[in-house]
Amino acid sequence: MEKIKLVVITGLSGSGKSHALKALEDLGYFCVDNLPPRFLPPFIRACKQWLEGISRIGVTVDIRERAFLRDFPRVYHYFKNKKNIDIEVLFLEASEDILLCRFSETRRPHPLAYDKPVLDGIKEEKYRMQTIRQFADEIIDTSALTVHQLRKFIFMKYQQQEEQKPLLLFMSFGYRYGVPFNADIVWDVRFIPNPYFQEELRFLTGLDREVRAFMLKFDITRKTLRYLNRMLRFLLEQYKGEMKHYITVAIGCTGGKHRSVAFVEWLARLWRKKRWRVEVEHRDIQKL
Repeated sequence: MEKIKLVVITGLSGSGKSHALKALEDLGYFCVDNLPPRFLPPFIRACKQWLEGISRIGVTVDIRERAFLRDFPRVYHYFKNKKNIDIEVLFLEASEDILLCRFSETRRPHPLAYDKPVLDGIKEEKYRMQTIRQFADEIIDTSALTVHQLRKFIFMKYQQQEEQKPLLLFMSFGYRYGVPFNADIVWDVRFIPNPYFQEELRFLTGLDREVRAFMLKFDITRKTLRYLNRMLRFLLEQYKGEMKHYITVAIGCTGGKHRSVAFVEWLARLWRKKRWRVEVEHRDIQKL
């Protein structure tokens, strides 16, 4: 049976556990927030039985659940003795003044301080969680981290090798039908000689060899393709640094049938050869 990777996120209230869990979810983990530890074994069994293909699971467990401190050590050792479960505990914490500031900003009560000052709840939780902290494989102090920096850490630590490159979607479109609203990069190739004005090519598209051969006769086409490829190589490195999961590159011409389609096909082929995950969409190729 395939081994299950189980990441348990715990720690102090206000330290960023929910943000860390969302980052795991974006990496493809099946995630559940605030799951009582005693429910973890039956939950894992249910995932194996009913949710085919799930091999990575992330959960947050913390002091919001009344029996957490009592149940967690027993459940942790149970999974440690399971050969088909790889459990890892990620403990998040922050300084008292930072936690106090975060609770003041959100105006949410501390789970241990509904009827007393927030700082008292923070101090009490920090004391109670010392035992749980000893189980941690990784401890992160989020005092000086932004949400984006925490997300970046989670991505760097838990993403699989094949996920390190974003998914590239190359989209062709026609300006007469509007610019795609979800595009990260938009390039205009309307300055390229237009096959539409060649009678024998008018009713073909950029998917046809004759159209691409016509365009490649022009030096401006070949230069543009080289420059776009270089620019994309530079930009993708920057996007990777921001941990973007997918990037849409939209290339437009007048009608979205000839020039933009050809450029999308050329670039998609180049980046597949570089072993990137690539998808292609010709948005307007069927329009009149």
